[in-house]
Amino acid sequence: MKLSLFTALFLLLVTSHGIAQKASVSSPDGRIRVSLFSDATNNGTWHLSVFYSDSGRAQNVIPRIDLGLVRSDQDFSRKLSLVKAGKPRAIEEHYEMPHGKRSICSNRGNEVVVSFLNREKSRLNVILRAYNDGVVFRYEFPEKTGTFTIKDELTAYSVDDSVTRWMERWNPANEGLYAQMKGAGIQQREWCYPALFNTAAKNCWFLLHEADVNRSYCGSKLSNMREKFAYKITFPDQRDGNGLGASLPVVALPWKSPWRVAIIGSLAKVAESTLVQDVSPASVLKNTGWIKPGLVSWNYWSDNHGTKDYKTVCAFADLAARMNWPYTLLDWEWDAMANGGNLEDAARYILSKGVKPLIWYNSGGKHTYVPATPRDRMLTHENRVEEFTKLKKMGFAGVKVDFFESEKQDMINYYLDILEDAAKFEMMVYFHGCIVPRGWERTYPNLMTSEAVRGAEWYNNGPEFTTIAPDHNSILPFTRNVVGPMDYTPVTFTNSQFPHLTSYGHEMALSVLFESGLQHFADRPEGYDALPDAARTFLKEVSNAWDEIRLLEGYPGKDAIIARRKGNRWYIGGINSELREKRKTLQFNFLPVGVRYKLILIADGKHDKDLETQYLVTDSKGSVDVKMLRRGGFSAVLSPLVENQ
Repeated sequence: MKLSLFTALFLLLVTSHGIAQKASVSSPDGRIRVSLFSDATNNGTWHLSVFYSDSGRAQNVIPRIDLGLVRSDQDFSRKLSLVKAGKPRAIEEHYEMPHGKRSICSNRGNEVVVSFLNREKSRLNVILRAYNDGVVFRYEFPEKTGTFTIKDELTAYSVDDSVTRWMERWNPANEGLYAQMKGAGIQQREWCYPALFNTAAKNCWFLLHEADVNRSYCGSKLSNMREKFAYKITFPDQRDGNGLGASLPVVALPWKSPWRVAIIGSLAKVAESTLVQDVSPASVLKNTGWIKPGLVSWNYWSDNHGTKDYKTVCAFADLAARMNWPYTLLDWEWDAMANGGNLEDAARYILSKGVKPLIWYNSGGKHTYVPATPRDRMLTHENRVEEFTKLKKMGFAGVKVDFFESEKQDMINYYLDILEDAAKFEMMVYFHGCIVPRGWERTYPNLMTSEAVRGAEWYNNGPEFTTIAPDHNSILPFTRNVVGPMDYTPVTFTNSQFPHLTSYGHEMALSVLFESGLQHFADRPEGYDALPDAARTFLKEVSNAWDEIRLLEGYPGKDAIIARRKGNRWYIGGINSELREKRKTLQFNFLPVGVRYKLILIADGKHDKDLETQYLVTDSKGSVDVKMLRRGGFSAVLSPLVENQ
């Protein structure tokens, strides 16, 4: 059902006194509507309410979102008078991404701007947008001059206790686990982004996040410490980053806040959404031809001190060359490399194999207690220029920067400084021990990935990840990886310090299931060399920068099956997280009609370490049954037959 711009986009109700009291904006397809309302008994406070229609039935998915800011000079949270609701306008923008879940994206929604005056007659605008996959809103101070501290943001999402939620307890590295909660089991804590909710109407989900966090603000988190069922925007703790930097943001007018984002719809709509990138600013880079996503060999997982050893570095360069992976990473302690060579020797060897080197840095400074070296070489503009100049001459393609430990405004500036300086030297960047993506990879497409996840590295950190990983892996496609690239460092078959319980089929599937512009395959060379030919060929050819995504089936903590397209090939990854064997029927109705495809299916065999391969021909009307062991999985590739060409 499609409604016209004038009937669906904007509804303005006028009281008998002629003052606007309510406004509403709907998505282009009419399924999502966000409405503004005021509780007359609540001292002039204003709120939003979000509705979602499925099969013609509208439900109030987020009944109340509190609005307001407290500035150092004035209060914009109470006694606000609605003075104007601007004319509705359609947002229509198309853009391309060099990496991500979709190469061609569209920013298409409807917007209305609502203006308020506070008691001092100062103006606050609230910009509301509705999209086919969610709603976003932000605050604006339109005045031309003035610098102020934001003492508090009153934004809070009220969520009924009947709603099931998956939330990660706040930690500065964003490397926690998601807890599933409902009713009496709901905990009161501070929480990381993003947060996933499933309403009582089972086909309606929403994911809360933020986008376009820039130099004018800090990163935020959610807290229900005061009200159990209301998740309030909360600023960083002053103790974060060893207490360095102010926890409250300072804003210069005119000013706009980050977007507050709620991705809404079916679970597939949430998993496939690019809304965080859609509302972020366009790329500031005119030339992006040098930005090359790709697969990476990584020695740290199998040997925590691997980069100290020149021969280990060479072995992983050889692995990348054998597997046709374009990159290998030199992790920490490269400044202490020995046993046959140093950094310059390693760079020359890697390049001689047709592979490009990437290199690690400790972000350094007083904000981190971690002494790992090299540190401080990214800390200032002068440091970065000196280091990038040397790296460029040696043939390095990118840097990994670690241990940020804060989301205060000064740290947001540090992130963006690194991205901007790196781009001048055509250096790709990825962050570790860091903030969850806020859409920067659109604005700075040289940002290839971010950690901000409990990934395979945790097999080195303690025994608990062994049992938790299968469940955790099937939650991430619906939470963390929705909002941006995720450096989980997947696809490991041997064991590190603590063992796997996942099958080989499960590990293979993660190459497709998880999206990252630089995808680090973390196992030791013999782990890949020992694979059957079909599996090894799959890992040589699988992409990590995609044209299209389809969620075929899944539920957080149970299973997940995702199809991704690169060119005319479709790759599929599916995992089972439960302690029982499952059989799934894959339907290929997402394929173009009339085109026949060769299907290579690599699935669990009889035992966890067995892989069985099937070769079939199918089309859009076809299907195939696949078995997944407990904690198992499968991978597949669909290629058009030559006869179609």
